[in-house]
Amino acid sequence: MKTMHRFKKVGDYHKFANLGAPEHPLISLVDYSQVSYPSHITDMKWTQDYYTIGLKRNIPYKFYYGQQAYDFDEGVMTFIAPKQVLSLGDNPNIQGSPTGFLLLVHPDFLWNSSLAKQIKQYGFFDYAINEALFLSEKEEQRMIEILKNIEKEYQSNIDKFSQKIVLSQLELLLNYAERFYERQFITRKITNHRVLEQLESYLESCFKDADLVDKGLPTVQGVSEQLHLSPNYLSNLLKSLTGQSTQQHIHDKLIEKAKLDLSSTNQSVSEIAYQLGFEQPASFSKLFKAKTEMSPIEFRRSFN
Repeated sequence: MKTMHRFKKVGDYHKFANLGAPEHPLISLVDYSQVSYPSHITDMKWTQDYYTIGLKRNIPYKFYYGQQAYDFDEGVMTFIAPKQVLSLGDNPNIQGSPTGFLLLVHPDFLWNSSLAKQIKQYGFFDYAINEALFLSEKEEQRMIEILKNIEKEYQSNIDKFSQKIVLSQLELLLNYAERFYERQFITRKITNHRVLEQLESYLESCFKDADLVDKGLPTVQGVSEQLHLSPNYLSNLLKSLTGQSTQQHIHDKLIEKAKLDLSSTNQSVSEIAYQLGFEQPASFSKLFKAKTEMSPIEFRRSFN
């Protein structure tokens, strides 16, 4: 069983990776080629109290985030929020020396800034490891340039403008990441449309299931697990393809089934609501009206 380790400070990681002390206690850009992990690292898992933004190549490990494995073979960028559990495994297929950067940012560095709250709104900090950001050579160079600008600023003489300038660069990097993820959703059309097909097929099977009464309505978490994607990633992907979140897709499929039952059976609204997994018919009626601008009874009457 792997032992759990916790990195509370940026300096804790520096010490663990056999690096010198960080130049700033709350933020550090690490040259990954200088990292030297202890031999027992694959026997442990860890969590950290700071944000980590990575851009790496030729990594001799498989990184695990939960049960999902990270793929660094094509050079990817990754975003890990505090308190997430990570572990490593050997990756014998990698040739060449590791290169790249890790930007470590403690939440205290964001204190009293707009980014302190805003950073939690970037969905990619909740994406699973195998949903990392792939970059073109041009995009990669742009990100490295911003990382270097951050490093230069915190290495300079600290003054009242230093934090503001670093945070503006960090926000710029996060906004580019958001743009590049959007591009990734669009350019991976075949894979992404396959996800959409799998979603439709899964929801179709859910609403045909006679056990829906016992199982309840499909949840965003359940659908995401079925498609092997994190909830945030799936919703963002669907929004880029269809303009709707996972929850909206679930509701649309539910309303589609409800309309069929209302128009083709003599079951009461309460019976239909119950069969669709609702404990309270009023909740079903409220959702139905919000989606169709008619109550279930009004919809049924329109067929008489």
